[in-house]
Amino acid sequence: MLPVLYTLAIFMIASADWAVLGACLALAAATMLFIFYIQPDASDLAPHRTKLDQLLERRDTIYDNLRDLRFEYRSGKYSEGDFEAMKTSLENEAALVLAEIDQVTDAQVRRPRGTRSADGSAQ
Repeated sequence: MLPVLYTLAIFMIASADWAVLGACLALAAATMLFIFYIQPDASDLAPHRTKLDQLLERRDTIYDNLRDLRFEYRSGKYSEGDFEAMKTSLENEAALVLAEIDQVTDAQVRRPRGTRSADGSAQ
């Protein structure tokens, strides 16, 4: 009886090894298919937006909101107090965004020391 159990145990271990080997081969095949046959999405290849792009988009959105707010005020949707409060809030936000845009563009255009400006004076 013992040799039969021993043979059965060896067979079970061997079949488990085959199952692990089969799983490894299946994983390797799936990896190869993924690497070589799946094409990337076009959005994956698109360049990421820079900080300046984000700020310019935010500025344009604020200007659109101001334009819409003026239209809705003229059409009677808002009282004068509400209009002034919302307009002031949007203008303050626009000023902050414009200041950030100036900071970003100044950082990008910063000249090295000792260069001359357009009028010829040293900086």
